[in-house]
Amino acid sequence: MPSQSALARELSEARERTDELFRIVRPDSLYERPIPERHRIIFYIGHLEAFDWNLIGRHALGLAGFHPEFDKLFAFGIDPPPGELPSDKPSDWPSLAEVERYNGRTRDEIDAALAEVAEQFLHTAIEHRLMHAETFAYILHNMPYASKRAQAPIPEKGDRPIFRHKPAENAPVPVFRTIEIPAGTAQLGLGGEQAFGWDNEFQAHAVDVPAFSIGKYKVTNGEYLEFVRAGAEAPFFWTDQGGRWSYRGMFGEIPLPLDWPVYVTQRQATEYAQWRGMRLPTEAEFHRAAEYSPASTNLDFRRWDPMPVNADDRGNGVEHPMQLIGNGWEWTSTVFAPFPGFQPFPYYTNYSEPFFDRQHYVLKGASPRTAARLARPSFRNWFRGEYPYIYATFRLVEP
Repeated sequence: MPSQSALARELSEARERTDELFRIVRPDSLYERPIPERHRIIFYIGHLEAFDWNLIGRHALGLAGFHPEFDKLFAFGIDPPPGELPSDKPSDWPSLAEVERYNGRTRDEIDAALAEVAEQFLHTAIEHRLMHAETFAYILHNMPYASKRAQAPIPEKGDRPIFRHKPAENAPVPVFRTIEIPAGTAQLGLGGEQAFGWDNEFQAHAVDVPAFSIGKYKVTNGEYLEFVRAGAEAPFFWTDQGGRWSYRGMFGEIPLPLDWPVYVTQRQATEYAQWRGMRLPTEAEFHRAAEYSPASTNLDFRRWDPMPVNADDRGNGVEHPMQLIGNGWEWTSTVFAPFPGFQPFPYYTNYSEPFFDRQHYVLKGASPRTAARLARPSFRNWFRGEYPYIYATFRLVEP
């Protein structure tokens, strides 16, 4: 279990991670709303510090508030039902200078008292910020390229590869094949002396899973292209360039890499699976398959975009599913719901419970922009089945 000083370092590193992302946005675009269903960018600049203040400063330490209006204004994100988009105007938000002053004082007051903060609250603050690092990456991805400061590739340094890479031209689509997963027990959730987990990860329990066969690779752009040619709608991350498809990357468009995983909604994934006469895995089946799968190298902020679905396949003669952890979250057919014995955190009661509405689906694994500490097997991600902006892939299970 990390020490108090180690957690303080993690919090500092997580702050730098999100600060780096905010610096990508050009100043004249900070009040834009790149994703219609989400807040304006300025909200996220204030939200992370407001969350830490409300959790640590007010709840854990009982400190007197110095800007209650901002504590409330920046407290909560939004996930509106379809068709109910926010209607605020840029003028409804404070200036960047005001938000930065609030952020600076928040960090100073929290840092001065970190030694008194219970580890549970530090874990919560760190993981909340890292989750928002990925959320903000989605938002950045949807900004016009002119609104972003392009990030040049950086040299390899230690174990951190370059952020961008050039896909191979006309790389072949890996041949589809399945891996047999024997019947067994899937261990879901957390229990015992785990360092930290969110409320929806509890309680630990076992699920019996019959034998099944699952795709060795995530479904690729090349495979999904055949579905589009048969009349299906194109994925959100594709653009039609006069009859030729391109992938809309973080900092530019490139010819569609056929061997990269396709990013789609849960509905699109389900429809493709049905078109192929197959289905999506359940959450429990994902856990069973992940026992046989090494993690991908494409996670923990190492790249902005995907890499080929077979890039981690070292050809060691052992057949197992590839990249179940990393290179894109994976949709399941499981509706997001509480595990037996679920109890919301008393200090964060609205983290999971409002989304137990049968409209959100569980995603497992990790994307290129997912922090390593969130890639633990028990972590559960969730989104609406029609939400198109996330780095969400899928693979097939034979019926």
